[in-house]
Amino acid sequence: MKIIIFYASYGGGHLSAARSIKQCIEQKYKDNTIEMIDCMKYINTGIEKMTTNAYKMMAKEVPWAWGQIYKLSDKGPIYHISNFNNKVMSIKLNNLFKEFQPDIVISTHPFSTQMTAWLKQMKKTNCKLASVMTDFMPQNQWLVGHKYIDCIFVSNKEMKAKIVEKGIDEEKVHVTGIPLSNRFLENFDREKIKKSFNLDMNKKSILFFGGGEFGLGKDKTAKILSSFLDNIGKRYQIVVISGKNEKMQERFTKLVKEKNQESNVQVLGYTNQVPELMSVSDLVVTKPGGLTITESLASGLPIVAINPIPGQEEENAEFLEKAGVAVWLRKHDEPDDQIAVLLSNPERLTSMKLKSKLMAKRNSTKNICKIILKNA
Repeated sequence: MKIIIFYASYGGGHLSAARSIKQCIEQKYKDNTIEMIDCMKYINTGIEKMTTNAYKMMAKEVPWAWGQIYKLSDKGPIYHISNFNNKVMSIKLNNLFKEFQPDIVISTHPFSTQMTAWLKQMKKTNCKLASVMTDFMPQNQWLVGHKYIDCIFVSNKEMKAKIVEKGIDEEKVHVTGIPLSNRFLENFDREKIKKSFNLDMNKKSILFFGGGEFGLGKDKTAKILSSFLDNIGKRYQIVVISGKNEKMQERFTKLVKEKNQESNVQVLGYTNQVPELMSVSDLVVTKPGGLTITESLASGLPIVAINPIPGQEEENAEFLEKAGVAVWLRKHDEPDDQIAVLLSNPERLTSMKLKSKLMAKRNSTKNICKIILKNA
């Protein structure tokens, strides 16, 4: 079986989903030839670089503008322009299809889904097409050419209902969850991990993602961390991850010293031990990207959502808040009171944790691959 897994570099979730699926197929299904391809890079590296840089710049500097584009891409002129562009770009993608002759195409980004659906419509390929959505609410760009999509994978039942309302065959839509790395399924030694990060075994741990992929909301993020530092008391400790954002790491370290909380707070840069840290945490503070939220739910963690990019991440935050697994600290909220109330209410945190575990779909990747490869 020849399989192409498409992704695009607009945020990290699409790539992570693609990697997880590729790993699962390689481990559980033999005798397949798999290519994992950035669809935009394949078409034109110049266009890919320009569009990804534009996305990052807008998300960081003028997120409200990105929010408007996101809304307009759901319908109206931008929706039609985007569809037209993807039809044009599919001509270049067709070269890959001619050369590789895939039996199955798995897409973790709407652009590659649209291009492949268009090639199917033009009878350039008869591959099985699977679309893997990587957020918690649907967007119409994912559904363009749905007649030629064989499987659509979504994160929750509400998402499926909204898609079916658009006239799409419900048998195509599968509630599996977003693909998840196997590392979040491991049984970690909590005591060993806590010791390795100099964490107190008798205190609850808060995992605070403060760097952000695009360094969003620097002042707001520091203010939120300050509120947590003022309210952790003797019951909590915090691990702050600033990622590759060195300026934020310096700012967090300075803030921790000013609050005399060095004994209760660890400030880290980039780490590849997120699964381990989530396994010993009791609460996560993060921007609500589809991947991080999926990992948090799989780890059974209550969520404090901060700094969502307008558009899909705000929709994620709203969905999670309504589901009772998250508190969304909005842009103009004063965080002190909300954080104080949350940390002083163990019953609420316990309820959020239970709902998080119930919402989690820890076998998402395995189930996605099973459905795609069934009778393929």
